[in-house]
Amino acid sequence: MTDPIPAATLILLRDRDAAPPDVLMVERARALAFAGGALVFPGGRIDPGDVALAAAIDAGADGAARIAAIRETIEEAGLAIGLDPPPSPAVVKTIRRRLHGGEPFGAILSDYGIALDLAALVPFARWLPDHVPVRVFDTLFFLARAPADATASADATETVRLCWSSAAAVLREADAGAVTLIYPTRRTLERLALFADYDAAVAQARRHPVRTITPFVETRDGQDWLCIPDDCGYPITAEPVSQVQRG
Repeated sequence: MTDPIPAATLILLRDRDAAPPDVLMVERARALAFAGGALVFPGGRIDPGDVALAAAIDAGADGAARIAAIRETIEEAGLAIGLDPPPSPAVVKTIRRRLHGGEPFGAILSDYGIALDLAALVPFARWLPDHVPVRVFDTLFFLARAPADATASADATETVRLCWSSAAAVLREADAGAVTLIYPTRRTLERLALFADYDAAVAQARRHPVRTITPFVETRDGQDWLCIPDDCGYPITAEPVSQVQRG
């Protein structure tokens, strides 16, 4: 395995009346080296600034990952989760612009008197693939509730579009060939499709403490399958290697 890149991603669920929750998906620019053109959840690598900020506020073992997930969601989707008090749309727009300009997240928040509410994020999963030659990310996944009136927009650089849709609807689009999903995203959407609302997702997450998931290949009846453990909360735990999109 190449040295994995620490990363974090945020699964934002927005409850709907008498319907499964919507999940926020972003489409990565096709020119990107990893998962170009794929639909993913907002997120990215954990930067040194995230580590420094987590240490400064004594944010705990996964604090840098939580901060990275919050920061990346602002950068990629223009949506602020886990900030106290919640900033206005105009302030979020300015924070996003300053982040894109390279300013430290902590300094920006200090300027506006905003604190981090890291408890707004619920640990959901950790994926650490071991395949090469693509980049290998060690990614912590978090759940968070999106406000009913949440608005988001692609940044037109890393993300070219975004959408709110049920997990089942995204999977149907992928099966029809309309969108591309990499293996961890597909498995996660299948898990999310189990839930009637955000609270159900949180309850299941708490029944399955986070373990590192490293997919492995298993031969079944002469065919190679890419598999994950069957006790981590995922309803589908194997897919033929020939069908897998791996990044």
